Amino acid sequence: MKCLVAGGAGFIGSHLIDSLLNEGHNVVSIDNFSLGRVDNIKHLINNPFFKSYHSDLTDIDALNRIFKEHKFEHVFHLAANSDIKTSTQSPEIEYKNTFLTTYYLMECMRIYSVKKLFFSSTSAVYGEKAGESLKEDAVPLNPISYYGAAKLSSEAFIAAYSYMNDFDSLIFRFPNVIGSRLTHGVVFDFINKLRENSKKLVILGDGTQSKPYMHISDLINGIMSFTCISKPGVSMYNIGVETKTSVKIIADIICEEMGLKDVEYSYTGGKAGWKGDIPTFEYDLHKIYKTGWRAKFTSDDALRKTVKEVLGCTR
Repeated sequence: MKCLVAGGAGFIGSHLIDSLLNEGHNVVSIDNFSLGRVDNIKHLINNPFFKSYHSDLTDIDALNRIFKEHKFEHVFHLAANSDIKTSTQSPEIEYKNTFLTTYYLMECMRIYSVKKLFFSSTSAVYGEKAGESLKEDAVPLNPISYYGAAKLSSEAFIAAYSYMNDFDSLIFRFPNVIGSRLTHGVVFDFINKLRENSKKLVILGDGTQSKPYMHISDLINGIMSFTCISKPGVSMYNIGVETKTSVKIIADIICEEMGLKDVEYSYTGGKAGWKGDIPTFEYDLHKIYKTGWRAKFTSDDALRKTVKEVLGCTR
């Protein structure tokens, strides 16, 4: 297939491009490099089946030219402001980089008759539902972060565009995804903090925040497993792992892998790391399990593997 990966220089997008190329597809990446990195795709520059555009998805004229030139068959939309904490002080980031990117991609798909879409959504659309096992058909959906609201708005537009234009749209609601090429998040932050000061570590919240962490290899395997499945309308799945890991345990794993002992932890307090953060959640994964797909790594295993990759700079 001729594929577009929006956000292709990012953490997840670049891993997806590697897999798509390995499967023999032609791939075009669009990224504005606000979070994406040239290093993530530099090993692909001489690949004749790959092309990269340094462009903003909200530049509709440039996006139209790219769609017109390449005649895509499948769009993988992974572009968003994935650094959720940053947008707490600037909601416009989510409107532009998370919602508008979706709208403009949908509009180009409509104009150029591209029928297949993959969209990366998030657990943040559910809002704070402590003690509940989150199902895809849960109602109401009450996101508490600007990021979650922008993703839920995107889901709604995808549903409408899919109905009106006969798209086959697959939406995965991601948990916390980790692995090599990370650009932010708790693992990234803790490692950098401990490199600066190996004696002390400041932890946001009270350290009991506990979430499922999924390794990038499992996520990419899930996306690729569904790529060639054609189903009219919108198909929605939670994807993730059954286990969870607390922030305190993450700190312990990182200190152990860095060979650090007697690190003094201090906590900023409160049940969440910042306003809009969901301190804990749990997915109901029965729907995706019925397809035969399961993750290979537990949450703790994914974290330890990621720390080793980041410390060893494994691609």
